[in-house]
Amino acid sequence: MLSNEKLEEIIKELTLDEKLSMIHGAELFKTAGVDRLNIPPLVFSDGPMGVRLEFHPDSWEKVGLSDDYITYLPCNSALAATFNRELAFETGSVLGEEARGRGKDVILGPGVNIKRSPLCGRNFEYFSEDPYLTKELAVEYIKGVQQWDVSACIKHFLVNNQETARLEVDTIVDDEALRQIYMPAFYDAVKRAGVYSLMGSYNKINGRFGSQHTHYLNDILRDEWGFDGLVVSDWGAIHDTREAVRSGLDVEMSVTPDFDEYYLANPLKKLIEKGIIAEELVDKKIKNILVLMNRLNMLDGERKTGTYNTDDHRHKALMVAEESIVLLKNDRNLLPLDKKIKKLLVIGENAEILHALGGGSAELKTLYEISPLMGIKKLLGGNCNVKYAKGYSRDIYRGNLDEKWQETSLDMSSIIRVDNDTEALEKMALLRKELREEALELAKAYENIIFVGGLDHVPGHDSEGEDRKNILLPYEQDILISELLKINPNTIIVLTGGGAVNMQKWINEASAVIWGWYGGMEGGTALAKTLFGDVNPSGRLPETFYHDLSECSAHAIGEYGNTDKVVYKDGIYVGYRYVDKFGVTPQFPFGFGLSYTTFECTQGTLDEANNEFICNITNTGDRDGKTSVLLYMKGKADEPVKVLAGFEKVFIKSKESKQVKISVTDGIIKGREYFAFI
Repeated sequence: MLSNEKLEEIIKELTLDEKLSMIHGAELFKTAGVDRLNIPPLVFSDGPMGVRLEFHPDSWEKVGLSDDYITYLPCNSALAATFNRELAFETGSVLGEEARGRGKDVILGPGVNIKRSPLCGRNFEYFSEDPYLTKELAVEYIKGVQQWDVSACIKHFLVNNQETARLEVDTIVDDEALRQIYMPAFYDAVKRAGVYSLMGSYNKINGRFGSQHTHYLNDILRDEWGFDGLVVSDWGAIHDTREAVRSGLDVEMSVTPDFDEYYLANPLKKLIEKGIIAEELVDKKIKNILVLMNRLNMLDGERKTGTYNTDDHRHKALMVAEESIVLLKNDRNLLPLDKKIKKLLVIGENAEILHALGGGSAELKTLYEISPLMGIKKLLGGNCNVKYAKGYSRDIYRGNLDEKWQETSLDMSSIIRVDNDTEALEKMALLRKELREEALELAKAYENIIFVGGLDHVPGHDSEGEDRKNILLPYEQDILISELLKINPNTIIVLTGGGAVNMQKWINEASAVIWGWYGGMEGGTALAKTLFGDVNPSGRLPETFYHDLSECSAHAIGEYGNTDKVVYKDGIYVGYRYVDKFGVTPQFPFGFGLSYTTFECTQGTLDEANNEFICNITNTGDRDGKTSVLLYMKGKADEPVKVLAGFEKVFIKSKESKQVKISVTDGIIKGREYFAFI
């Protein structure tokens, strides 16, 4: 690595034009390098679940070659459901190695914004409603990425918790809520993980745009936290040259090809030449860029090569998917199913939908994706006759965004709407009725039925740029599920999605319910192995599943979805903190998840010297299995009832006991009561 003195020498040798070329996009995902000084360009890529496909330098047209197929990892919500730090590290490691293998320098993730409301369109990209779980997994994820000479880029700083009017909405939030709920993951990313880069947000924070906010980027991030890495704007998030250059921002990126007209390009040059802006402000940004490059070994030629699409990567994607699946209900031990069954009916379009190429900037070009239907058929083989019925259809909503949607993403009015097309809606209602009746008629002849439904990456569901309108299942799935359960009460319900849906129309009649997230390229394999007992489910909900939005703090006592200003009146009472404090009984609580075996916990003791909680866990059932032990700290009267303070994932064989030590990374607070939950 080059010395600090050498970096300063390089800055002195750069011309103003060369400096400016380094602090804004020269391509859609690349800045300019300086060949004469052996400074390479900086190459970015989207990728919370894998490295995004290749686009042309100045347009959102796909290059279209076969060299950008990648490993499709489970979404961050799925990873959070594992409550497994080791898997977070391995996920980051796969992403980092594949980014390096694809020639990328900065991978734009992980997203650590708190799940304040289940409506947020990008919730599937985020970990949890809980800041502790989010930061613990994010820290390991970042370490995994950065071991490959690739920078993780934690995002979106700060309080980017809704997609509605995300480009201009003003988020009003007090300092207590910021520091207890919305900042901890960013803080620990800087202090514990040593994250190399950070992305600003689109929205305003207490009156000023996040990607050019001098208080949060300078006073907090740079000065208070001591962050000396790179800050990049979200694509198109800069609005003013003077504010941007004076803030802690280093690189401006956007979605348009007029690169020389970006705010930190020609407009900044004119201000410097007029003496309005000091060139030294640009030098600070160049220093941060060179520091990043130095850390990634980009300046001395000794850099890891990486690779992508390996057997090991695919295996790790499967491991995460297997541990992410949450068993929500299993009355009469209906699951697991017998692999020797001769007939099976699978109903629901999500059994066949492939999710990789959706979700906005999270879209991926994966080498393959195992659907639930394929996973089930692969596992059962030819001795079981598996029949598929679509049951419902989303066809009317497909194609709302064309392949070059990002080119106009700064103008969300460009989305083509069909919601008010009466004729189209009537046709779709008839089609759904036909599909439903066909599936219900088939169901009468089957003893074993699996319904696979839930959400998808259609705009307005789990997708960038739009929020969900409600938490109801789309496409009249509630009607189909209710009717199926009347015909066969043993129908297995499997739902996919990035966050809570209302199940009240049928949950009391259902005997077995599984929540599956977006499980990556091996998601269908993991689901099949869980349904038929090769995997004992161990996932836990990393967020509260509500019956209704009125049970969620953002809607009950806060504000959500406004287009001008959103006031976080709920303060620190987000997720289970609100539910506990105000006596709400949710549909399924934070941390909930069943197993095919049972566990008992012997209440443990605190080891204050080592900041550990020690307890004994016994597997009292007949199957080996994993469980997550969650450690909570009880609050005082004027505090949340409890807050997550630690967790540990353990594997225990049937009838065996194991001592579990739960590290409290924030330190045990003397005089406080702690308790374990399994």
